[in-house]
Amino acid sequence: MIARHSAADQVGSLDILINNAGIALYDDLTDPAVLEQHLAVNLFGTYGVTRAFLPLLTRSRGAIVNNVSMMALAPLPLTPAYAISKAAAFNLTQSLRALLAGRGVRVHAVLTGPTDTEMTRGFDIPKASPESVARAIFDGLENGEEDIFPDPMSASIADSWRGGAVKAFERQSAAFVTEPAAA
Repeated sequence: MIARHSAADQVGSLDILINNAGIALYDDLTDPAVLEQHLAVNLFGTYGVTRAFLPLLTRSRGAIVNNVSMMALAPLPLTPAYAISKAAAFNLTQSLRALLAGRGVRVHAVLTGPTDTEMTRGFDIPKASPESVARAIFDGLENGEEDIFPDPMSASIADSWRGGAVKAFERQSAAFVTEPAAA
């Protein structure tokens, strides 16, 4: 039998897990394989990594940070499979937030707008620098923001999101969790 070691087995302690890996392919939803690929990476990848590191985060009463993109809220028609997968990852984030609160694990969503990375090359639009986005994410963590809007485009909707009906419904729904549950 071959012994298999995961990355989580190699880490002694962990305070913050940042799920940032993702893919974004142009599509028009005609090929189910493209949607499946997006879900495999952007949803199930985030879920799998979170599950692997959850025992360490529970022990440290740490934080999970999921970069879910502003497209979790509204799609760009050029990348609908990406937007669908990010919407699912955002719902995963909101669900984990409620389910893990009783264990002392904080769960944050990062709703990033256009950032100057390889993923946005070719789009002639204003983009935030990766460095400024990273700083804003850590500022959001320090300030205890559940949903972090780390760039000028996403920041423009932050106040209306935080005070809106959907966020209020999330909080109301989270109140149904009465005991800690496994992720």
